Amino acid sequence: MSKKQTPWLLTLVRWVFPKLEVLSPRLTNRLFHQLFFTPLRYRAPEKEQECAREAEWFSFESEGKRIQCYRWGEVGKPVVWLMHGWAGRATQFRKFIPPLMAAGYQVVGIDGPAHGKSQGRSTSILGFHAAMLELQKITGTPVATISHSFGGVAVLYAVMNGLAVNRLINIGSPTVSDEIIQTFLRAVNASAQTGENFKKWFLEKYDRPFSDFSGMHFIRQMALKPDILLVHDEDDREVPLLHSLELMKAYPKARLLRTTGLGHNRVLKDDHVIQQTVRFIAD
Repeated sequence: MSKKQTPWLLTLVRWVFPKLEVLSPRLTNRLFHQLFFTPLRYRAPEKEQECAREAEWFSFESEGKRIQCYRWGEVGKPVVWLMHGWAGRATQFRKFIPPLMAAGYQVVGIDGPAHGKSQGRSTSILGFHAAMLELQKITGTPVATISHSFGGVAVLYAVMNGLAVNRLINIGSPTVSDEIIQTFLRAVNASAQTGENFKKWFLEKYDRPFSDFSGMHFIRQMALKPDILLVHDEDDREVPLLHSLELMKAYPKARLLRTTGLGHNRVLKDDHVIQQTVRFIAD
């Protein structure tokens, strides 16, 4: 993420955090907990706004929040869900939509709780799962999901809990719990001690370790064994390739499509990635 793209609030947090750790560790820990579950919202560029205007909009309520959804293509055709990442939006998948429609699919995207045009200020994997359960009542079970980053973890959690989808495409998705925390520590310029304090707080609050809410844990617990295509760029600095490599050790059935030079977000616009994704769903 360039300095131009970094929100002023995140810049402020990065400046404040090391100082706050020295002055008040207790306040630091509370702030870290809050930030961990509060996504930043980014303005959608014009091409994404145009993509949204071309969709049929519908919404539903989940846990008291209005969740915004988008449909492209004909109702009645096989459904493919789009599940964005943390601080993302459904329309980030805009370049996937025409090829999927041309291949005969109805495409449904969701702005997760506290994301995009959906209501809420904070959320978690549990909030995303609750929204997916409501979406399933409307669209039925999708034939496939295409997920980016955190969205991939949320889908694995849903599959572990009974979502019977047979094809998963996870793009730049984190799976290793300690690496997830390390990535967030770097994002807010926090120390390793703050990360250890967060894991202790999480265990006390939820009576389960943070590792029980990781993609690695979910994939080991799934009764359904879907076909999985992992797409990961070797130059992804936000979610390193290590995450997909480790997941493949736990789930050898998964396939890996490695790319280079695309990073964490541009991979969603790559023609080869899109072609391989549509082919994987259709095969």
